[in-house]
Amino acid sequence: MEWFYPNWINDMWRLMRLIFHNDKRYFEVDGEKRFDKERIVHFCTDKGIALYDTASAVRRLKDNASDKFLEIVIPTDIEGLLASIPQCKAIVTTGQKATDVIVERFGCQEPSVGGMTNITIGERRLDLWRMPSSSRAYPLALEKKAEFYKKLFHTYF
Repeated sequence: MEWFYPNWINDMWRLMRLIFHNDKRYFEVDGEKRFDKERIVHFCTDKGIALYDTASAVRRLKDNASDKFLEIVIPTDIEGLLASIPQCKAIVTTGQKATDVIVERFGCQEPSVGGMTNITIGERRLDLWRMPSSSRAYPLALEKKAEFYKKLFHTYF
C-alpha cells in the first residue's frame, strides 16, 4: 500500500474526523469512495502524528486481511526509526499483532485495549498505547473506538 489506512472500509480516518473535526466528510474526496491522501498527510504533519508498521516485509499465510495470518519476514528497525524522530513521546499499536511485536521485542507489559504502559527503548522512556483496531471487523462501534482514541490524543494535544 502506498500509505496507511487507505481502505475505504477501514475507519481510521473516520475516527480522526470524529476526534478532531466536525466535518463529517473531512478526509473524503467529494463524490468518491476514497480518502484524500494529501489532506491526511497535512493533518498528520500538523498534529505530529507519524505512522509506520512493526514489520518492513510480511507474508500473508491466508488470503484475507487478518493480522493473525501474517508472518513477519523483516521486522522494522524500531530503534533506528525512533532515533530519527527524537520528539516522539509514544508508540501506539492498533492491532494485536503490532502489540505482540512491541511487547516481545522490548519485554514490556502489554497494555489493555485503550490503555497505556511505559516502555524503555535504549535510553528513551516512552508511553505504549494499545488502541482498538480501526477495522470494522473489530466488534466495537465507531463512537466507542473514538472514546479510546480521544483519551490518547488528549494526553498529548
